[in-house]
Amino acid sequence: MFELVLANLRVRFFRTLISVIGVALGVILIVLFTGLAKGMTEDMAKRSANWKAEIVFARPGGMEFGSSNMNVSTAYVPRLEAIEGVESAVPVGRYISADPKARWGLLQLDGVDWEPFAKMNGMTITEGRPPQANDEVILDERQVKNENVKVGDQLTLFGNKQFKIVGVFEPPSGSRIKMTLAAMQTVLEETNKCTYILIKVKDGVDVPTVAARINEQLPGNKVNLTSDLIIDAKDRVPGLNTFLRVLVGLGAFVSIVFVLLSMYTTITERRKEIGILKSLGASRGFIVSTIEGEALIIGLAGIIIGFLTAFIASRTISHFFELQFEFSAQWVVWAIAIAIFGSLIGALYPALRASGIDPVEVMVNE
Repeated sequence: MFELVLANLRVRFFRTLISVIGVALGVILIVLFTGLAKGMTEDMAKRSANWKAEIVFARPGGMEFGSSNMNVSTAYVPRLEAIEGVESAVPVGRYISADPKARWGLLQLDGVDWEPFAKMNGMTITEGRPPQANDEVILDERQVKNENVKVGDQLTLFGNKQFKIVGVFEPPSGSRIKMTLAAMQTVLEETNKCTYILIKVKDGVDVPTVAARINEQLPGNKVNLTSDLIIDAKDRVPGLNTFLRVLVGLGAFVSIVFVLLSMYTTITERRKEIGILKSLGASRGFIVSTIEGEALIIGLAGIIIGFLTAFIASRTISHFFELQFEFSAQWVVWAIAIAIFGSLIGALYPALRASGIDPVEVMVNE
């Protein structure tokens, strides 16, 4: 039967190729986009990991990915520093706006007092100087390359406001563009406010214990451990999990439809051949298994081509656009399962229809 399956695929090579491309497209959709999503969220997590602060103090909802609320009073800073076990506290303002050129279509800006922020997180200026005036910003090296700018150039932010690039910092941490906290407060008209406060715990002190003290002495606020924020980076991107589920469903739909249409038209063309097989004693099960065997080979070929294409595409995109890809074993397994089962399910109706062909009717009419 295997020889018959291969012969059928070879005879209708172009139709087989179209089916393989359809299955491969479903694999590419799943592998490439889930790899991109995982790579970008991992990049976010790595930048968050560059925070040396162990605790983030905010208002409820303030650490959501799309939140730009500056609703934490900077008056909390001395109160936090007075709590036993706290070494220092640094307020940070965050502003997120739509930007079609940015990742996820969003641009994040941070407002910080550079000296205490850099001291807490081990950051340095590699070129230029820290921002001082309200119209000055610094960028990390990746953002400098992405924007194709240099120290001394102008950058348009907050819609139409011009800011001068005065320095470059490393390592990347949080937003890739930073200004003074005072500058952000002025632009957003939020005096003495910030989005969250980074808290550095004294050496040797238990972090959860300090977090519990903060909760006890300053109730009604949200106390996050930095380690938890790193772990759930993907969950903080709005709609990402829904997007991935829709993507998997789309990949399955594409695979099923391509194989279904290809096999259905093939069965229509092969009525005489199938009629002859049945007249020679081929059972319904034999006909179904033959067509399903063709679908299985199409699925396997689609998997191989899909993975190769996704790998080459990811390398090319990473090289030219510096986007991060990180492929997950879980999504790779999903892609394989969907390609195989999608092919088998897509071929099931044509196979059942073919198995029901009456050989006498075929011989009379054809």
